[in-house]
Amino acid sequence: MNSAQVIRKLDETVVNRIAAGEIIHRPANALKEMIENSMDAHASTIQITVKGGGMKLLQIQDNGTGILKENLEIVCERFTTSKLEKFEDLSTIATYGFRGEALASISHVAHLTIVTKTVNEQCAYRASYEDSKLKALPKPCAGNQGTQITVEDLFYNVSTRRKALKSVAEEHNRIADIVGRYAIHNSHVGFTLKKQGESLADIRTPPNSTVVDNIRTIYGNTIARELLEVDAVDEMLKLKLKGYISNVNYSAKRHIMLLFINHRLVESTALKKAMEQVYSIYIPKNNHPFLYLSLELDPRNVDVNVHPTKHEVHFLHEDLVLEKIKSAVESKLLGCNTSRVFYTQARLPGASVPTETAIVEASKTYAHQMVRTDSSMQKLDKFYGSPATTDKPSASNTRSSDQAAGNSKEMASGLNNPHRVECRLTSILELRHDVEDNMHVGLRDLLKNSTFVGCVSPKQALIQHETKLFLCNTARLCEELFYQIMLYDFNNFGMIKFTNPLPIYEMALMALDDAESGWTEVDGPKTELAQSVQELLVEKGPMLDEYFSTVIDSDGNLCSLPLLLDQYNPSTCGLPLFLLHLSTGVVWDEEKSCFDSFCREIARFYSQQLESDYWADGHEGNLSQKDTDDSQDLRWVVEHVIYPALRRSFLPPKWFAEDATILQIANLPDLYKVFERC
Repeated sequence: MNSAQVIRKLDETVVNRIAAGEIIHRPANALKEMIENSMDAHASTIQITVKGGGMKLLQIQDNGTGILKENLEIVCERFTTSKLEKFEDLSTIATYGFRGEALASISHVAHLTIVTKTVNEQCAYRASYEDSKLKALPKPCAGNQGTQITVEDLFYNVSTRRKALKSVAEEHNRIADIVGRYAIHNSHVGFTLKKQGESLADIRTPPNSTVVDNIRTIYGNTIARELLEVDAVDEMLKLKLKGYISNVNYSAKRHIMLLFINHRLVESTALKKAMEQVYSIYIPKNNHPFLYLSLELDPRNVDVNVHPTKHEVHFLHEDLVLEKIKSAVESKLLGCNTSRVFYTQARLPGASVPTETAIVEASKTYAHQMVRTDSSMQKLDKFYGSPATTDKPSASNTRSSDQAAGNSKEMASGLNNPHRVECRLTSILELRHDVEDNMHVGLRDLLKNSTFVGCVSPKQALIQHETKLFLCNTARLCEELFYQIMLYDFNNFGMIKFTNPLPIYEMALMALDDAESGWTEVDGPKTELAQSVQELLVEKGPMLDEYFSTVIDSDGNLCSLPLLLDQYNPSTCGLPLFLLHLSTGVVWDEEKSCFDSFCREIARFYSQQLESDYWADGHEGNLSQKDTDDSQDLRWVVEHVIYPALRRSFLPPKWFAEDATILQIANLPDLYKVFERC
């Protein structure tokens, strides 16, 4: 017979770490709590710096009211707060934080340092904490008004939690998602998010911006241009609704809903389902809208003390509130239904169930199954008025951008080098395996057996596969093609040599003058940033030369670039921003991430000239002879260089079957059915 077990009171350290685990699940949770503290302190600018996805470093600095020196001793103890005095205050709580658990929880699972200054104090004070207790008395130091909280080595003493976290990139994305949501809702506050050691920010929104501008900054113009403003008031429910929703022209595979109740970021499964139900009659199946909704309810009707992380709330009359929101959204969507834009099917037929075997065609071929197989037959170029020559462009017809740069280039191909170096680096082999594992067999067969029809624009082209016609995003295909070439020709590239080496410092200055760089005065002087770009690339020069045929001399000049495809040259117009992105977009401190991000940057730069929706200025009839020749040369390259390379060796990833990179626009048997009815 088993004896009864003795009940013991847990050690205080264990209790505190258990409580901390309820509040702080991952770096993004810690950041959310600290952002809310900054908002409660009436900050107008909030700067966030992270390293290692927030696990190595998570720092937030604001210009709020600061913390009084005499409060530094207890600020990290549990249930120390300025927001509550008695339990009844919970019924009217109007601030973000109120229980006083955030800093205490963080201090139990990380090394926490606070530097703070109030408006009436002569200097700032620095204090370090461990297990919610001061390590030493606060020390005076220099500092601006406000508070800087530094969290280092998160979960250093909770190994299980640390191992359960996702990758560094995934944790950083979660942090960026939290910052983006608060930046949109608090458009009057300027938010900055950057990785430690990088000059350019991942997210930057100016103070006193607008909600729409911040949505455009965070989620892109594709969403921002399709927004509808929604608002509603109900005196009986004491409800005020404001927000922006996507119209019927927008839909995406990922559901994005930003929900704030009384300015608190929360989630509501019931509201999410209600919105999906409303949009289901307007957008394609398995697609989702974008929603930003801000609800203001009587604080006495809202219970915010439901969940330890406060991401769930309960409120009275939930069904009536949801019905009011549905009605407001429906009225907006009905009002814009006359401006519908219809798109063809983005998912290729059968894309969801790729098969290894080709489709077996019937032995007898009917008229509606006839397939054009001779690429010399009539093509789209005939209808352009000034067809591009099918001959190889002459050597004298060089890129106008090269002439503008005062440069000529000597090409030395390494693609047919009989002495190829076999790559044995584990990181590159793993990246190759990733490409092969993500290959879509159906798309591979489609591209391999396709016939080129013609260029619609530098960005788009038509190809035919069997009895189907497809519109292809050449720029996106080309970017992925160049990325794969970087991996599979690793350490075996030819070389594009510049006759006149390009000074990296001057190119970086040019890039920082470009609005696309995102530079602001907060980032520091342009000259210092340009100098840091040059120093970094010179330092990495030997590695770039050895593996990527990218030569950077000791004086800080770019001397060559890798030759990825014979007869294809990248446009030098994008070189300044490319060099700047190398310094900010490449993860230099980890081998696999370094090679992956560098190859991605190269691929983006090489495919950049194909991003245009128009040839030259979009009016070929008004072009000079030189511009017309250039556009025809690019057409020749697209048809005779890029698409043959795609047919020859490209391994299309699975997501290309769903994101309209390859879009079916016609099917011959279906067209026969249409004509038969006419």
